[in-house]
Amino acid sequence: MVPEVVVKLVEELKETYTISLLLETLDVARATYYRWKKKYLNQTEDPIVKRIGELCKAEGYKYGYRKIHHELNKELDEPINLKRVQRIMQKNGWNCRVRPKKRMRLGKPYYLTENRLNRQFQADQPMTTLVTDITYLPFENSMLYLSSIMDLYNGEIVAFTIGDKQDTAFVIDTLNQLELSEGVMLHSDQGSVYTSKDYYLLSKEKGIIRSMSRKGTPADNAPIESFHSSQSVKLST
Repeated sequence: MVPEVVVKLVEELKETYTISLLLETLDVARATYYRWKKKYLNQTEDPIVKRIGELCKAEGYKYGYRKIHHELNKELDEPINLKRVQRIMQKNGWNCRVRPKKRMRLGKPYYLTENRLNRQFQADQPMTTLVTDITYLPFENSMLYLSSIMDLYNGEIVAFTIGDKQDTAFVIDTLNQLELSEGVMLHSDQGSVYTSKDYYLLSKEKGIIRSMSRKGTPADNAPIESFHSSQSVKLST
């Protein structure tokens, strides 16, 4: 992982989750994280680096180093070298980025089921009705992904995984964090990871009742869609 991305991610999420949990999820040693953090903070103290970062963020990371160089030199008394701007942007992951689609849907689904949840977003008991989804966490020129499982009884996130790939192993890791009673309902969309053979077999092994949103209907999974939307906005600001 990119050290700057890890540092920024932990700093953004540490009010919600413990640093220990975040580092364990990211598979980063505590000593390594604090070494990265010290180096990252020292870099951002450079006023030129700081201003380049501000310009990139203000433009939504849509501009390349030549455009940022041009904008920066309009503010400075002494022109800065173009190559220096390029190096700073590359080192900090501030290059122009293209926002990816939420998830790829490739191949024929192994398993599909009806919408058993049917927008009944309340539960009378904890850990009986769960919803799950994936969202992206854009950081500069890098992209991480968040897989979460929410308990509809109280809206608590009972399991989550952060990674740089949104494959089946990613969501299986999230589901494997839970010890579930037989007959728990788990609702998801029809993403390829949730309709895969491996996810189906794990759900069957755990005695889970599956439910899926109708195709192209995110409102069928509104609670966790709303949670992920708020987290993505929070992290990108």
